[in-house]
Amino acid sequence: MSLISAATVSQHASRDSCWIIVHGKVYDVTDFLDDHPGGSKIILKYAGTDATEAYDPIHPPDAIKTNLPTQKHIGEIDPSTVAKVVKKVTDADRKRQALLDARPPLDEILNLHDFEAVARSVLPDKAWAYYSSASDDEITIRENRAAFQRIWFRPRILRDVTSVDWSCTILGQKSSLPLYISATALGKLGHPDGELNLTRAAGKHGVIQMIPTLASCSFDQIVDAAVPGQPLFLQLYVNRNREITKNYVQHAERRGVKALFITVDAPQLGRREKDMRMKFVGDDAGAKVQEGQSGVKKDQGVARAISSFIDPSLSWKDIPWFRSITNMSIILKGVATPEDAIMALEAGVQGIVLSNHGGRQLDTSRSGLENLVDIVAALKTRGPWPNPNFSVFVDGGVRRASDVLKALALGASAVGVGRGFLYAFSSYGQEGVERAIQIFRDEIEMNMRLLGARNLSEVVPEMVDASALHSHATITPRDSLYDQTYQPLRLAQPKTRL
Repeated sequence: MSLISAATVSQHASRDSCWIIVHGKVYDVTDFLDDHPGGSKIILKYAGTDATEAYDPIHPPDAIKTNLPTQKHIGEIDPSTVAKVVKKVTDADRKRQALLDARPPLDEILNLHDFEAVARSVLPDKAWAYYSSASDDEITIRENRAAFQRIWFRPRILRDVTSVDWSCTILGQKSSLPLYISATALGKLGHPDGELNLTRAAGKHGVIQMIPTLASCSFDQIVDAAVPGQPLFLQLYVNRNREITKNYVQHAERRGVKALFITVDAPQLGRREKDMRMKFVGDDAGAKVQEGQSGVKKDQGVARAISSFIDPSLSWKDIPWFRSITNMSIILKGVATPEDAIMALEAGVQGIVLSNHGGRQLDTSRSGLENLVDIVAALKTRGPWPNPNFSVFVDGGVRRASDVLKALALGASAVGVGRGFLYAFSSYGQEGVERAIQIFRDEIEMNMRLLGARNLSEVVPEMVDASALHSHATITPRDSLYDQTYQPLRLAQPKTRL
């Protein structure tokens, strides 16, 4: 590959000829400008210069190589022509460092709500908006949490709980907790090491991580960071180009991934207005080069910038194809009704996740926990229960080990936790994730003793009262910690008068 001088790259800084530098490589992205999911504006802002710093947080390292034809890979930048740039410390940098310095010591973090509060204080506004946002009026994201408060425990007494065992297997893989780290996108928005924080902590403590399709780190970087024998799952957004999907899935299987979680509730992304509103705020650099250009969308947010490849035509007819290309366990992530749960069982997949995408898709859809009751009842009509060949997982709103035990009592095989671990590493890196795992471990031990359950098989439906779960008009106990961390939506604001 030929060496290209920085001066040569700088001559290609227009819509008609646009080159950028990413990780020391020079690419011609002229023909890709209007196809870029995030719009051409962000690319044109870095036309003729190094775009690595902007590229890294929202792309895996190999994304540009994968999506850009090889003839557009111009060469490598000649390092002798690049001026040594001393990164200027901005006011924003100083502010963020001051906020990081002001974090409470990690041993003062007592619960997952604490991580969320710290993350909100230290994350850049756009990162917080992307991570915390949900769809439309954000009713479902709040309902995900409130549903757990409508279930009450019925503990048993006078049982010898000197020793309690909460280890389990999830899809045949050993886990030190009855939960897994659910996939969340763009980890580097929260921490420079991104998803690697999760991988390292999960490997150290025997917890299973689900790798996201839209991770900031590449798939292979994440797998390479795992310890030998560490079980990993893969979350999949299905690409319109099935050959890309096939290659990705089969590569994951060759690398030892044990289960494929196909996201089925996102044929189109929901309107996440906190994220969208951030596009109206801040630097408008690059706008000049787009003057006269139509169709530039400024209101789509980070989510739009990374997801336009997702195939809305995905349907039940595709399931046999997935079964033909992999021997991994196949799980459908995003099931919400007994009808679809039965269809999944009949389609021969190995399980489902009752999920509403963390409240980020169809607003006012029911929580996975509420759907669990009806779906388990329906599955019981189709054979022995629990079914050793069909797992039912739940995610959304989990903040306490008591939430996990409530879901298990109602029939869940295990529980997925996404934002809780995301906020943990955004606040404290790998150590934050390890602390979160320890909090879950301490809470689950305490709660199992108080419930009178010596192992997870003794966490049974009779230990919970779910009679109020379907009553959305009931008085729900206020979750004051969640109320403090939840950031209400805001309306459009008038411009400040000069």
